[in-house]
Amino acid sequence: MFNVTEKAQEQIREYFNGKDVMPVRVFLHSGGCGGPQLAMALDEKKTTDQVFNFGGFDFLVDREFLEHAQPIAVDYIETGFKVTSSLQLGGGCSSCGTEGSCCSS
Repeated sequence: MFNVTEKAQEQIREYFNGKDVMPVRVFLHSGGCGGPQLAMALDEKKTTDQVFNFGGFDFLVDREFLEHAQPIAVDYIETGFKVTSSLQLGGGCSSCGTEGSCCSS
């Protein structure tokens, strides 16, 4: 299951206004101090992707990742896009407000 809220669709429509439209990939970004996080980026479709269309925009999710992470939801809040899933993501440094990673004791 994958969903993109109306508010997120509006923001994506606004982003692409006057630009070439590309598919939006939802994926697990596993770098940095904050630990793994769900992210979005513009990308090309791959043969391993499941494609979802919301508001005329294609969203790409690797099928294997989707199996483990669903349901996935993309929303837009005041501070930006918020991507959530069933994954329990932890980690990060205590200095940046999270615990349980390389720099917390």
